[in-house]
Amino acid sequence: MKQLLLIPIALLASLTQCVAQTMDWEAYDPPSTLVVSENPVTRAKFPFIDVHSHQNRMDEAALNRLASEMDTMNMGIMVNLSGRGGDRLKEMADSVRKHHPARFVLFTNLDFNNVDLPGWGARAVKQLETDFKNGAKGLKVFKGLGLSNRDSKGNRVAVDDSRLDPVWAKCGELGIPVLIHSADPKPFWEPHDNQNERWLELKLRSGRKRGDDNPAPWETIIAEQHTMFKKHPNTNFVSAHLGWLGNDLGRLGRTLDEIPNMYVGIAAVIAELGRQPRMAGRFFEKYQDRILFGKDAYNPEEFHTYFRVLESDDEYFPYYKRYHAFWRMYGLDLPDEILKKVYYKNALRIIPGLDDSLFPE
Repeated sequence: MKQLLLIPIALLASLTQCVAQTMDWEAYDPPSTLVVSENPVTRAKFPFIDVHSHQNRMDEAALNRLASEMDTMNMGIMVNLSGRGGDRLKEMADSVRKHHPARFVLFTNLDFNNVDLPGWGARAVKQLETDFKNGAKGLKVFKGLGLSNRDSKGNRVAVDDSRLDPVWAKCGELGIPVLIHSADPKPFWEPHDNQNERWLELKLRSGRKRGDDNPAPWETIIAEQHTMFKKHPNTNFVSAHLGWLGNDLGRLGRTLDEIPNMYVGIAAVIAELGRQPRMAGRFFEKYQDRILFGKDAYNPEEFHTYFRVLESDDEYFPYYKRYHAFWRMYGLDLPDEILKKVYYKNALRIIPGLDDSLFPE
């Protein structure tokens, strides 16, 4: 009888061991046993400007809700990059002026398809001028430029296409910045295998996988962006997502040295900074006048990780999206003067017409 009882117990142990050895990687997510100081930050130390938000609704109810959430986290101004342009931008701008004129800013958008058709440049410049008069404070360029935008013959429109030059020049003339997203993280162009840091993201979102012919090599698109910046020194450009060079801050620093009218936003790349606190701290110290705060996808609770990385000296705390970053975060413990520049001073300097009375200095 004892022999019969031992067989299922041994089998159970064997099965448990088998499961442990064959568990999917994405299922392995143990809590840390590290005992360190934890100082979550749910409210920014200084009022800040989120230069990278996307909002579809800006009616009275939506603005009231957003303003209340912004107050909770100490956000002074939100920049809605999805202004669309034309009548839609005017409608949103009128609502902002009526309900919360100091708290929200709109950037306009352009359609970069069919740039080879006669008069495209003149029409684009006219729209920019009209949108600026209606309240737009900048131009947001989505990643379609360089990736999916096509001329009427089906050719890819490069970021530095000379037919777009009147647009960038007009932004400089109007004194408004261009916030531009070019390409995507470089691992999206690399083999989807066990050597790819974005393996899980590409598994969950297979449509993000690219190659050198879909539609061009990563290095080509990034180089096009930098070439365009250099061609228009009188226009301020903000390269979104640290220009996808957050994993190579040395290269990003050299690029900033070469292009004095280039700024960078930290939206959606705080995980890159949080895993290299010493290197990132030195980067922020050297380029403190060129970095702008932004978040991208709007979720109030996710801002807490940004605050904690920038403000605290905490160690080994989690990021909020495992498929973006399976590693842990470390705080940069930035000095107050650098925090103020990143949170609001730099944005006040390059985005026209913001209400600086909302901020300490």
